[in-house]
Amino acid sequence: MTSLSLASILAEPAWRRPDHIALIEGDHRLTFAELWQQVLQQAGALAGQGEDAEQGRSAKEGRGTETGIKPGDKVALMCPNTIEFPRAYYAILAAGGVVVPVHLLLTADEAETVLRDSGASLLIAHAMCAETAAKAAERAGVRLLTAGPDGRLEELTEQATPLPTFVTRKPEDPAVIFYTSGTTGTPKGAVLSHLNLVMNATTDAYDARDEVRRDDIVLASLPLFHTFGQTVSMNATWRLGATVVLLPRFDPDAAIALMAKERVTTFHGVPTMYVTLVEAAARAGTMPQLRRCVSGGASLPVPVLERFEAAFGAKVLEGYGLSETSPVASVNQLSIGTRAGTVGHPLWGVDVEVADPDVLDAIRLLPRGELGEIVIRGHNVFTGYLGRPEATAAAVVDGWFRTGDLGRRDADGFISIVDRTKDLIIRGGFNVYPREVEDTLLRMPGLTEVAVIGVPDDVHGEEIVAVVVAGAGVPSAEEILAYGDEHLGRHKYPRRVEFVDALPLGPSHKVLKRELRDRFSKSAD
Repeated sequence: MTSLSLASILAEPAWRRPDHIALIEGDHRLTFAELWQQVLQQAGALAGQGEDAEQGRSAKEGRGTETGIKPGDKVALMCPNTIEFPRAYYAILAAGGVVVPVHLLLTADEAETVLRDSGASLLIAHAMCAETAAKAAERAGVRLLTAGPDGRLEELTEQATPLPTFVTRKPEDPAVIFYTSGTTGTPKGAVLSHLNLVMNATTDAYDARDEVRRDDIVLASLPLFHTFGQTVSMNATWRLGATVVLLPRFDPDAAIALMAKERVTTFHGVPTMYVTLVEAAARAGTMPQLRRCVSGGASLPVPVLERFEAAFGAKVLEGYGLSETSPVASVNQLSIGTRAGTVGHPLWGVDVEVADPDVLDAIRLLPRGELGEIVIRGHNVFTGYLGRPEATAAAVVDGWFRTGDLGRRDADGFISIVDRTKDLIIRGGFNVYPREVEDTLLRMPGLTEVAVIGVPDDVHGEEIVAVVVAGAGVPSAEEILAYGDEHLGRHKYPRRVEFVDALPLGPSHKVLKRELRDRFSKSAD
C-alpha cells in the first residue's frame, strides 16, 4: 500500500535539520526536533483521550467514552498565529486525523455550521477564541479542548506518551477540509488530500520559488487557518527546512519591526498588507532586508507593487489560487520571467488554461489571448466538496476545475485574472459571498430588498456595500450597519449602505450587480 502523510512535512526536517530553528513566536524558539517531539506528544494525547480520568468525565457528562481521535476523524482547529496552531495542526495529522480550520472571524452560529457540516468530533480552540468556540461546540454537540497556557489540551499533552511516529495514511485520504462558499453563499467543505497538500508545498518550495535558501526566514502574518498562510507560509517553508516567524495579529508597524529584528528574508501577504506596509515604511526607523515577497488572495495593483518594491528593495511575485487548488496554481517565477499585473505561469505539474464559460457540460479550451473562464487541472485539484457530489460534478468537468474566474493567457504564457463570473467579494484577502450577507440582512425587520456588492477600495482591495431599496419602515444606514456587525463575521459585514428606488433587473429578473458596481464605484471616487 502506498502511503503519504502531510505530517511528513515537519517530520522530515526534524531528522535532517534537528537543531535548526523551525519556529519563532515572541520569545519562543523551537528547533525542528523540539517542535516535532511536542507534536508527537500532543498526538499521543489526542489519540488517547478516551482513557482513564477522561473516560469517567465523558461518561458522567453523557458523552460516551470513545473520545480519542482515530484515523480519519475530523478535528476542528480554531486558533490564531501562535505556537499552538502548528503544534495542534501537525498533532492532528500525526494522529491520523483530518484538520478542519475554523475562521477566527466567524460568529458562533457560523462556526456551528462548520462543525456540523464537517462532522467534526472535536474542536481545539485557543483561549482567545474560547467564548465563541464554547457556544459553537455546545450547540453542535462537539467536544471542546482549549489550547494555550493552562489549557486542557496542554494538560493532557503533559500526561501523554508520545506516538513513535505519525500514523500511516494513503495519498488520497483527506488531510484538511477548507470551508468555502459557492455562489449560493452556503458553506462547502473543500476536501484536500495528503497528496494535494504535500505536492503543493513541495512544488511551491522547490519549483516556484527561484533562489530559495534553506536559511530563509519567513514571516507568517497571514492567518494560518487560511489556505494561503497554511500552505505557502507554513507548509512550503518547512518543506524547505526554513524558519517560520509567527505574527499573531498583523499590524504594519509591528510587522516591519519584527521582520527587522528577526532578519526575515521573505514576506507573504494579500494586497491590503502591501498597501499598509508601504505607508508604514515611511515612518519606520529600521527596515528589514527582504529578498522576495509573494502576493495573492486578490489582484495586487501594479502601482502598489512598484511602491513596495521601491520602499523595501524586494521583488514581489504575484500568484493565484483557490482553496480547491491547495491553493497555489500559478505564480510569477524569476527563472521563467515575471510580468507585473499577471499571476505568472502554472506550478510544475499543474495546467492552467482558459475555457469557454458558456459550455457547462464540457471543457472547450480557447486560443491564447482570448477571454474566458480560468480552468485548472493537476495534483493540486481537490478531491471534492464534502457530502456534495452534485456541486463537485459541476466544479470538476473533464478533469478540470472550473474556477468561475474570468481571465486570459497571453502568447508568452502569462496568466491574467480579469474578472469573476461569480459575485465573490475579496476584502482584505478574505472571501465574502454576497448571497450569505444578503440572507442575513434580510432577516432584519423592515428590510425586504438588498443586493450586496464589492467596490474597489485602496486599502482592502474591495469594500462591501449593501444596496437597499428605500421605502417606509426601512431601517437607517446606521441600523443596517450595526445589524450586520452583530450577525456577521468581522470580515463580512457591509461598511457602507446605499439606498435606491429599485434594483436593476435583467430579462430573467436577476439583479444586475454589474450595473450597481459601476454606479457605486464611480460614486466613491
